[in-house]
Amino acid sequence: MPGVTRVPLSVRRLCPAVSRSRSRGSSKLTDAPDLPGAFLERPIAHRALHSAAGGVAENSMAAIEAALGAGYGIEVDLQLSADGEAMVFHDDDLKRLTGHKGAVRARTADELAALPLKAGGGTIPRLSDLLDRVNGHVPLLIEIKDQTGQLGPAVGPLEERTCALLKHYDGPVALMSFNPHSVARCAEFAPAIPRGLVTCRFGRRDFLKVPMARLRELQPLPDVDRVGAAFVSHDRRDLSNPALAPLKARGMPLLCWTVRSAAEEAAARQVADNITFEGYRPEPPAA
Repeated sequence: MPGVTRVPLSVRRLCPAVSRSRSRGSSKLTDAPDLPGAFLERPIAHRALHSAAGGVAENSMAAIEAALGAGYGIEVDLQLSADGEAMVFHDDDLKRLTGHKGAVRARTADELAALPLKAGGGTIPRLSDLLDRVNGHVPLLIEIKDQTGQLGPAVGPLEERTCALLKHYDGPVALMSFNPHSVARCAEFAPAIPRGLVTCRFGRRDFLKVPMARLRELQPLPDVDRVGAAFVSHDRRDLSNPALAPLKARGMPLLCWTVRSAAEEAAARQVADNITFEGYRPEPPAA
């Protein structure tokens, strides 16, 4: 899972449409929707239920099918194609997952959808195809990937396309991003869809392109209320972070990433309300 120049995260700079939707004197969006309870009832498969050893690539349609068959919730990542389509893919570069060189955003949706995933399981999916297949059967958690690597205000096209595709989606769905500006734009484009922040300790090692001043801004998690977040999805290695305590105290759902064993799950559930997992099979929900 795992700007520009320093940009103050005032409400008006973050998103003018968001600031207009606040009640006078309030620091929280008045119309921020809650996270559906379905997101807390079953473990969530990180990048769907993938297994490179089993020939099922992350974020592939085969991984989606596997998660649906097992009854898990599904988490996926989105990148933007050259022609403005939302594609289900984690990296901004094609090399690791396809063997091809170049940026995702340098190719059209048709070109990307024709590229086989190295680990198997098909080609790069469009979000529209994924939505048709999931069709509300399990909770769907969608992470919008930062398009500049700066966690700054250069956002909009991917958020707008994603929200347009979700306009008529019928089922539990939520949007999230590391970038608060991205979440704020989602509030503008789709105010009725629950949204959250992906968070961590925001250390230099995980964000090499982001200016240190920007990382220091993000470390105390100051934007939860400003963007109308319904939940936080936090690094499971950092669940003792004191910034989480006031959120938990007021009942905000806390998800975590990425759990890779039963032992890690047991530790994470001491704090988190649900897990995003990979590499093992947690106890599925009761039928």
